[in-house]
Amino acid sequence: MDLSNLQPAVGSNKDRKRIGRGPGSGYGGTSTRGHKGAKSRSGYKHKVGFEGGQMPLQRRVPKFGFKNFNRVEYKAINLDVLEVLATAKNLSKITVADLLAAGLVSKNQLVKILGNGALTKAIEVEANAFSKKAEEAIVAAGGTVTKK
Repeated sequence: MDLSNLQPAVGSNKDRKRIGRGPGSGYGGTSTRGHKGAKSRSGYKHKVGFEGGQMPLQRRVPKFGFKNFNRVEYKAINLDVLEVLATAKNLSKITVADLLAAGLVSKNQLVKILGNGALTKAIEVEANAFSKKAEEAIVAAGGTVTKK
C-alpha cells in the first residue's frame, strides 16, 4: 500500500443528486418535487405551524393560566447544605460568593435559605431571603442572619 492506491472506505462517499439535469439523470422532469401544488413551485414557504389548511394545533388547544411577570425566583439552599459547606471549608460566615464558589448557585441567581436539616455550629449567613424556620434555626444555633 502506498499513496498512489489509497481509496476511501466502500460506501463512505455518495454521489450528489444532480436534480433537474434532464431525463438521463433520473432526476429530471419534476426534479423530485412531485406534480403540481405549492410545494412543487420555486419560492414556496410555509408559515410556522401551517397544517395544510387544517386548523393548526396552537389554535385548536385552548389558552389557560398566566405568567406572573412580577415573580421573583430564588435558588433554594437548605441548612444541611450550609452545614456541610461550613465544615468542609471551615467557614464561620457564609455569603452568596461562597455558595457561588462552591458551585451551588449561578452568578445571577437569588438565594433563599430553607430550614431543611439542622445546624450544629454558629454560622453567619448572608443571603437574599430566608424562610422563618431557617432564620429561627440559625439564630438558635448562635449564628446571625443578614438579608442582602
